[in-house]
Amino acid sequence: MKLNLTATVWDGDQTYISKCPELGIASCGATPEEALDNLEKAAGLYLDDAESRGIMADVEAAIASPHKFASTIELVR
Repeated sequence: MKLNLTATVWDGDQTYISKCPELGIASCGATPEEALDNLEKAAGLYLDDAESRGIMADVEAAIASPHKFASTIELVR
């Protein structure tokens, strides 16, 4: 099964941080590419665990939706 998940990456203090909002997971790495690679591995482990626990229905709607987009918002505080 091929899944298209959203990944965001940003520069932390000493590492790059990556996050997948559909699964609510995050990872990090020394480079943006490493952060994405680590996030992909974490997503695979998360989905394997969800399948083994029988809770895929909890994440199925988010991972199956073909209509996803990423955007930014600006807040002034």
